[in-house]
Amino acid sequence: MGALVKLIDAVLFLFFLLMAVCAPLFDAQACLPEYLFPAALLDLSRWYSDRMGDYLVAEKPLFFVGLVWLEILFLWPLSILNLYGILAARPWFGTTCLISGVSVATSMVAILSELTGSGKASDDLLMVYFPFLGLSLLAFVRGLLPSSAKTTSATSKKHALARKKRA
Repeated sequence: MGALVKLIDAVLFLFFLLMAVCAPLFDAQACLPEYLFPAALLDLSRWYSDRMGDYLVAEKPLFFVGLVWLEILFLWPLSILNLYGILAARPWFGTTCLISGVSVATSMVAILSELTGSGKASDDLLMVYFPFLGLSLLAFVRGLLPSSAKTTSATSKKHALARKKRA
């Protein structure tokens, strides 16, 4: 089980790193003024929306802007916290991972419902968004898994010592 958890953590590390980089540089363009971003980032975002036919990025519907605000204000800091949690093997990582997974999955269901229901999305565009749903479900499952034995053992010893001191 330990090797599987480490593999999941490695995949999630890449996911949280992607979230930590892309949220402020690209996704935030949907809700913040353009003058805050370098021209190269704006051009890259336009190229992506043209190339993939991502009408959500191009048209910025209000529900999408709201989800991006959620990502910037809540998920971006949580992704940075999760990166730290993985690297430092923090005992609270499972909880923050669960929260991230549920939040991203909820956003992805809304976005994928719009994409599939509108009939405007190409298969290529769906293949951009569907992996985020899969990764969010992986984060959700990882949040339900126990911490590594080393972390659990250290935490249990701290609690046992605290109980002895009280008695």
